[in-house]
Amino acid sequence: MDKEKQHTIFSQPVFRHVGERGLLIEFSAEIDLETNQKIHAFCRLLEDDLPEGIVEIIPSYRSLVLVYEPLVVDMPKLQEKLVILYGDVESATDLNAEIVEIPVCYGGEFGEDLEYVATHNGLSVDQVISIHSGTVYPVYMIGFTPGFPYLGGLSEKLHTPRLATPRTLVPAGSVGIANNQTGIYPIDSPGGWQLIGRCPYKLFDPLRSNPFLVKAGDQLRFIPVSRQDFFALQTETT
Repeated sequence: MDKEKQHTIFSQPVFRHVGERGLLIEFSAEIDLETNQKIHAFCRLLEDDLPEGIVEIIPSYRSLVLVYEPLVVDMPKLQEKLVILYGDVESATDLNAEIVEIPVCYGGEFGEDLEYVATHNGLSVDQVISIHSGTVYPVYMIGFTPGFPYLGGLSEKLHTPRLATPRTLVPAGSVGIANNQTGIYPIDSPGGWQLIGRCPYKLFDPLRSNPFLVKAGDQLRFIPVSRQDFFALQTETT
């Protein structure tokens, strides 16, 4: 299995056109940490020497999209540059990813599904909190809603299926689990994840100079806090 993992990354990037202004660059047919790290290393190198006409770089699990100006970009030359850059990227295990600490008040009115997650996995509530907060999670990508972090690394001990019927409203800051993933709802929105806690911080605030608290390529750690501390932190950041 380890040998198979070492060969999931393509030897050459696969290019696909997305509409009239997008170029999709695929790195692998599989989702894994090494592929995602390489994507973020590629993004950093690209940002350091941004080709003319590139408007936006959007990384995802195993690929990224370049949004470009069609009247400015010479596509053959751009792809040639991207192939060279692709060959220069290492596995990126030495990336100094920022670790973002996210306080979470687990259970109660903030995590109404916490007991279900515990029962489903044969654990106590305290064990769920300990396991969930005891991991450093890589932020694979941002999507679904503005600032929603898709995280890797959730312990198999906490894997829990989504709700059979999604909620029509999940409060901003809610921390949830869905199958083998955990994440944070940055704004009020519908959602079907099992809610285990809530964060007092705003992950997305369009009025901040940087609207996003967490970005793709970061690492994230959950810090358990009391209900009292939750409201104190919420007041401080409002």
